[in-house]
Amino acid sequence: MYKHILIPTDGTPTAEKAVAAGLKFAKWSKAKVTVFTAMPEYRIPTTPEVAAGKVMPIAEYERRARAQGQKVLDKVARRARAAGVRLDAETALSDRPAEAIVAAAQKNGCDLIFIGSHGRKGIKALLLGSQTHEVLNRSSIPTLVYR
Repeated sequence: MYKHILIPTDGTPTAEKAVAAGLKFAKWSKAKVTVFTAMPEYRIPTTPEVAAGKVMPIAEYERRARAQGQKVLDKVARRARAAGVRLDAETALSDRPAEAIVAAAQKNGCDLIFIGSHGRKGIKALLLGSQTHEVLNRSSIPTLVYR
C-alpha cells in the first residue's frame, strides 16, 4: 500500500480533522508521514507602513513565519508520537500553498497526499478558492481528500 504520506496542514480546524484521520490512516498502513505547512512570503511594505515605521526586516519576518509554522507542526508531531507514527516535518515560505504542497510531496518521495477540504460549493468556492482543488489539478501523486 502507501509507504510515505504527505499531510499538509495550516492549523485550521478543518485541516486538523484531516491530520487526525491521516495519522490514523498512516498507522493502519504502517506508512511514514511528512507533515507540511506553508507560511506566507514576505510582503513589501506599503508607503503608509514605511511612514509609520512598521517595517520588519525580511530575515526577522522569515524567522517569525518559520517559528509560527513550527508551532503547527509540533502539535502534529506530538499526536504522531502518541499514535506511534513515524513523522518528519517541513515548513516552506510560499504564497502558492498548493504548488508548495505538490513540490514537498515530490521532494520527499511521497506516494500519497492526504489533504483536508472545507467542502465549499458554488459562489463560496469560486470566491474563496480551494488549495485542495489546486493540489488535485497539479499533482500526479495520488491524493486522498478528507471532508
